[in-house]
Amino acid sequence: MASVTLKNIKKVYPFNGDDAKKNKKKKGEEPKKTNLQITDEGVVAVQAFNLDIQDKEFIVLVGPSGCGKSTTLRMIAGLEDITDGELYIGDRLVNDVAPKDRDIAMVFQNYALYPHMTVYDNMAFALKLRHESKEEIDRKVKEAAEILDITQYLGRKPKAMSGGQRQRVAIGRAIVRNPQVMLMDEPLSNLDAKLRNQMRAEIIKLRQRINTTFIYVTHDQTEAMTLGDRIVIMKDGFIQQIGTPQEVFNHPYNLFVAGFIGTPQMNMFDAKLVKKDGKYAVEVGGLSVTLSDEKQEKLAKNNVAEQDVVLGVRPEHIELAQEGIDAKVDVSEMMGSSVHLHVTAMDRDVVLVVSTMNMTGAEVSALTAGTSVKFNFAGHVCHVFNKETGVNLEA
Repeated sequence: MASVTLKNIKKVYPFNGDDAKKNKKKKGEEPKKTNLQITDEGVVAVQAFNLDIQDKEFIVLVGPSGCGKSTTLRMIAGLEDITDGELYIGDRLVNDVAPKDRDIAMVFQNYALYPHMTVYDNMAFALKLRHESKEEIDRKVKEAAEILDITQYLGRKPKAMSGGQRQRVAIGRAIVRNPQVMLMDEPLSNLDAKLRNQMRAEIIKLRQRINTTFIYVTHDQTEAMTLGDRIVIMKDGFIQQIGTPQEVFNHPYNLFVAGFIGTPQMNMFDAKLVKKDGKYAVEVGGLSVTLSDEKQEKLAKNNVAEQDVVLGVRPEHIELAQEGIDAKVDVSEMMGSSVHLHVTAMDRDVVLVVSTMNMTGAEVSALTAGTSVKFNFAGHVCHVFNKETGVNLEA
């Protein structure tokens, strides 16, 4: 097995002749709006990408469509050339090494199975190309099939199988090769919600049974939070934050990470950070909340001044109360153990996740559209961001 190191990786898609002409700004013409940087070389899809992946670690690259995560994965696989930077698998520089010689395996979102072959032959194909013995091929295929619970399908062809079964076959085809690194590019995106949940659990169990390094790409932050040892959050070709699921949830580096991680997403308020009796507090909607000791320490260490801020509070950290910020319920969604309340407060939409564990049926039923409520929150759940840069003031 192997570690993977990416040092200052950059990927530029060069313009062809027509693109270059289109990109030249005519006099008085507005520049073309894009989230990705455009240079004279072309469109910069990934840049300044630095990451050390430990042996047997499960890393998840996550971000919105077009952020560069799949491009990064394809560069690791050797399917895309690296414009600049260095890529190491183990101690070997592999920038110019062919994909077949990198000792990696890749699972795609569209399965990429050979439709004319049986499941057995699909899984055995790469081993036959290596000229392994029939006995060894048979052993590896059957062992992988048992791990993935697809032994009964070995004689079938892909068209006779469900999406979840086909994805198991695609994963099985990858693990029979015993690769140093397993790459997975949105492997669950074509499955329905129930199957995605099942397959997530299967991938977690698989990870425990095979000793390999996983690099997994998804736009689904639930997958990222449940699968990854560490998460790499990307936007517009840049890394925004790297950390464990708990770290990025509890300590988002900036507004983008705060809004991207968490479902429902974090509520944002215009607020003021003030100092009262030497302690930091946030003032919002007539409410003054003193921050926790941990936050006091971090803000003081950064010598943060009083200022207008963006205050972030997660829906599950907001509580209904007798005193607090006035709100009116717009939509009430019963989710079983909790109610998701969409309310209007301070002329903006706010979402509250209210636990029903200690509420009577009548209290829950009373939370209907048009109901007036009040809410507040504690100081340890507040996140304060610089209004100009969007960076967490505790960072």
